[in-house]
Amino acid sequence: MRTQILEAIKKALTEGAATVNLNEASALTGSGSGVGGRVIYDDAFASLRYANPIRAMSRIIPTIGSDEAFVVKKGNVTNPTNPWGYTFTPNVGTPNTSTAFWQLPVRVVSAQVPVRTAVLSDVNALEESLLDDIGLEFAQVEAQSMMFNNDQAGSTTTTTGATDGLRGLNSYPSGASAAFGTNGPAITNGRHTVATVTQAGASIAYNDVVALHDALPPQFYNMPSTAWMMHPSTILALRELKDTSGMPLFLELGERDGFSVGNIFGHPVIPNPYMDTVGSGKFPIYLAAWERFVTVADKDEMSFQMFEQTAPGFVTLYAEKRVVSTIRDVFAGVRLTAA
Repeated sequence: MRTQILEAIKKALTEGAATVNLNEASALTGSGSGVGGRVIYDDAFASLRYANPIRAMSRIIPTIGSDEAFVVKKGNVTNPTNPWGYTFTPNVGTPNTSTAFWQLPVRVVSAQVPVRTAVLSDVNALEESLLDDIGLEFAQVEAQSMMFNNDQAGSTTTTTGATDGLRGLNSYPSGASAAFGTNGPAITNGRHTVATVTQAGASIAYNDVVALHDALPPQFYNMPSTAWMMHPSTILALRELKDTSGMPLFLELGERDGFSVGNIFGHPVIPNPYMDTVGSGKFPIYLAAWERFVTVADKDEMSFQMFEQTAPGFVTLYAEKRVVSTIRDVFAGVRLTAA
């Protein structure tokens, strides 16, 4: 046995790694569980996480900078009194060809994972499973920050990033009508006012959904990305709505595309577990043309790097993702709240 260990050490010094079977010389008394048998590992896998549904519906662009600026053309260029005919007055409108912009820093989410080298060699597909799961875990972290985080000074939303996180949809101010925020490069700029409909009562009613749909400007009705987004428990609440005879208001048709609350008024319903549930001051439903409403800018997608020699017997997997998100066209989305 001593000779085997010495030979393994020599091999490790010259080739970088070696193994020795310490049980090679032992006398086996059987081949069953607990009596000399071997444990064979199935391929490793990670429990499936729910990725970021906002990203799946939104406009995605690449970025290479430390900050990303967004620009909107505002106002009208036609003569507000009479735009018809060949007679014109130059540079009229409200306010002609004026643009506004806002700027957001690209944020970083990262993780370090120490892994025993012995485990990596023993368990098949463990490294691939780690990478897949980290990618989905980052998607969860991104989704929570993209919905709930407040990126302004004095923020208390530390679990979703606070001043180091994304600008969450729920942190944008509410109003009876939509409006672009202030213009400029400061972190306080670009905080647009989102058109928000208030529920009539403590619970969601059918007419609340009707009013929310009515609040979305009609130019967004037929866009491919127009969809409702709500928490699964909110979907359940809508499925439980009944008329005075006890019949469901949202009917189940028994078809793949005709299930209850699968579509509402012609727009698909996207379940999002990273949203508010129904409650006072909450935002349980968004309706938006998502490719117009939200833009996500990624830097280098996501990077993984394996570091060796961080600790004896371990390698350390480092993962990093850089991203920024914003409401781009504030008129393309509306939301529901409760007083």
